[in-house]
Order: sequence, then C-alpha cells, then structure tokens
Amino acid sequence: MRRYRLRILALSGLLGILLPTFSMGPSVAHAGGTIKIDDAHSLSLGVGLRTSFNMIEDAAPDGKSRSKDFKLDDARIYLSGQMSELVTFELNTETQQTSDPAATESIRILDAVLKFGFNDYFNIWIGRFLPPSDRSNLSGPYYLNSWNFPFVQMYPAIFAGRDDGAAVWGMIGGGRFKYQVGAFQGEGAIPGGPNQKEDLLYAGRLTLNLWDPEAGYYNSSTYYGSMNVLALGLVAMSQKSAVGTAATPGDFSGWNADLLVERNLGSAGVPTFEAAYYHYDNDGLAPEGKGYFALVSYLLPMKIGVGKLQGQLQPLVRYQKFENEGPLTGDHNRMDVALSYIINGHNARITANYFNDKDKTVPAAPSIDGFQLGLQFQL
Repeated sequence: MRRYRLRILALSGLLGILLPTFSMGPSVAHAGGTIKIDDAHSLSLGVGLRTSFNMIEDAAPDGKSRSKDFKLDDARIYLSGQMSELVTFELNTETQQTSDPAATESIRILDAVLKFGFNDYFNIWIGRFLPPSDRSNLSGPYYLNSWNFPFVQMYPAIFAGRDDGAAVWGMIGGGRFKYQVGAFQGEGAIPGGPNQKEDLLYAGRLTLNLWDPEAGYYNSSTYYGSMNVLALGLVAMSQKSAVGTAATPGDFSGWNADLLVERNLGSAGVPTFEAAYYHYDNDGLAPEGKGYFALVSYLLPMKIGVGKLQGQLQPLVRYQKFENEGPLTGDHNRMDVALSYIINGHNARITANYFNDKDKTVPAAPSIDGFQLGLQFQL
C-alpha cells in the first residue's frame, strides 16, 4: 500500500512491552514506523482525509444562488498486514457518502482482500478490491492528479470503483509490463433483474511502461517527478445479462486505452500529460456511448511557503467529453482549471479548482460553473 503508515508488527496487547521496540526509521517506502515481533507477521495502520469547500452555480436550495458547502469527500482507515511469507491482506474503510445532511453517517468496507504473492510474475487476489480497470480507477481519488474523478469513467462497480471477485496479476522487469485479469460479481442476480443465470463480470488490463517501471497492482496518475513515466494501458470488461430486466436482458461490454507521460526536467519542473478514451455498449438498454479526457499539468520547480510549510505550485487543465448513444443522446463536457500546492506529494496537498460543466442530455440545461477548495492528507 502506497501510503505513509504506522507499521505495527505486533498483535499483542502488552503495549508497554512493545513500545521500546518501536523504530521511527521507515522499513519500506512511505512507512512511518515499525514495531517487530518476527519477520513473517505484520500489521499496518494508516488514515486518509479529503475535505473541501464548494461553491456551485444554482446549487443552493432556492435554485438560483450558489451553494456554499463544506464537504467531507473521503475519510478512510487503512489496515493491512502480513500473515505469512506468502499471504498478506488489506482491509480499508470509507465514509458512506450521502446528500442528506440529516442522515446518520456510516462507515462501510472499501477493500477486503487476501493477497497470495508467489512472485513478481504470478499473484492471486481474492475479496473486494479495484478490478483491472483504467489508470484513474487504479489511482483512486488520493493518487489522481486532478481533484475530481473523471465522469467519463463509467465502469460498473458496487462502491467507489470496487467489486467482489478474484484476480490474477503479475509484472515483468519490475513493472515495465503488467497484466491483470479477473472475474467479479458485476451485476448480481436480484428478483426481476437481468442476470438470472448469475453470469460474472470479466475484466483485464495490460500496461506497458517504456521509461521507468511502475511496480505493484496499483498506480498513480502523477509521481510529482519522482519517476519518468511513459505508460500505455489497455482495458476490456464484459458481462452477459448485465442490463435491462429478466424479461429483456442485455449484455455489457466496455474498453478503454489510457496514456500517461511525465518527465522530470530538473530545474525546469515536471510536465505531465494524461489522456484516456472509453467506449461502452449496453445493447441499447442503458446509457452507453464513448468519451475521453485530456489533462496537462506542470509542477513548478521552486518551493514557496512560510517557515517549515514549503510546497510547490502545480497548475492543471483537464477537458472531458462524453457522447451519449442508445436511450440517451447529447454530449456532456466539462473543463477543469486547477492550481495545487503540493506539500508532500499525495500525502499533503491543497487544490483550488474551477470547473464549467455542460450536460446536453438534460433538455435546456444551462452551463454550470463552480469553485472548489480541497485539502488532502494521508498518514
């Protein structure tokens, strides 16, 4: 897991005995500290927080004023550990999002996965986790370059891009080439639903890194200059009887290609270009079509700040467009212009984002603009 964490290698409750063995020296990248019992067992704990202030045109209750809302975008607890030399696990939680301010807040399972790590070339994951999918989904909100997840990504998921299932994955050359393939629940069998035969969702991804390799199952959408990346990704998903009803079921298929180019130019800064194309087919029984996004950002080399608070500025522009087909027609496009203050990579940043959104699938819908000020922190 790519996060600053408190790594606890003890399950005993005798805290007073264990504390003298605590070491603040990181044992792995992004590790906060270590307590050891032996080399075969470990427990890691981390937290993540994303919160923002939002002003959106015509979003106030009167329908004509700007909203002024403080929002808890994400609050996560990360838990992982090593059960043996072969088996590790990951258990993460997430706040349950709701638009009702009077609703009771709740926590739900984000990831719950057993990982059998045989070698670089062959690994098996079983449980709830991110299926093989596009770079944005495998980055998640904390490792995106932009503040908001791209709306043109419409792959099926039960929650926050996750699904229940199993995957096989591996890498060659430390991550120069990666394959990921799996079977997942997708559209489950429910009374009156289309999937009465309980067909599974199948997903696969291939990634080729022509510059520095990207190790591991996950990825980022920017590395803030710590790596030089030229990565190409290709994804395909399909499930029979995934849309419609039991009487008139239809199949789902989708695919996308994505590209990330990032180069550390030293004293000249770090330019980043990211793009992705998506295509979805639902047999005309659900929203379908094609979309894309293109993003350009530039991490300025100089650090600015007051005292110990030092960071780098990063301007960013992203354009998205989706062309609806099937039961819906009309385009949906959005432009984001952002300025981030990068304090500690993905672990501490502040982002100011302006957007303009036009959804032509809604008759006579006006162009909507908004402003967001977001804070992200991970430990």
